Amino acid sequence: MIFISHSISLNDSEVDVSAIRAQGAGGQNVNKVSSAIHLRFDINASSLSDGQKQRLLASKDSRITKDGIFVLKAQQFRTQERNKIDAFERLKAFILQSTQVAKTRKPTKPSRNAKRKRVDQKTQRGKTKALRGKVDF
Repeated sequence: MIFISHSISLNDSEVDVSAIRAQGAGGQNVNKVSSAIHLRFDINASSLSDGQKQRLLASKDSRITKDGIFVLKAQQFRTQERNKIDAFERLKAFILQSTQVAKTRKPTKPSRNAKRKRVDQKTQRGKTKALRGKVDF
């Protein structure tokens, strides 16, 4: 069981994890050891609610395929276990960030006193600048 938050959790069977060889420099070890993790999460087949699925699919993330599968590759660390933990943390962060509902913005207006103070500051600044002119004797 993968716990995302107090109300969201996923079964282990919903996430497909496989070990692959990592890319990049690493000497002889990189050719022998499969330390990178390839994580696949099918959003449509998951146990999330329909609203959460729609928010995940609507996000403009390039890691989501046309079929609605979230693909993640974790190869930052040298060990397979640490990369697996990193992959699950990144999946958790993606789901939490995408399922958060932003509060609606209530437009506000500045108060009459705030408008008056702004105008007073502008006139004071203008007077200060006017005193910087050339002096005639």
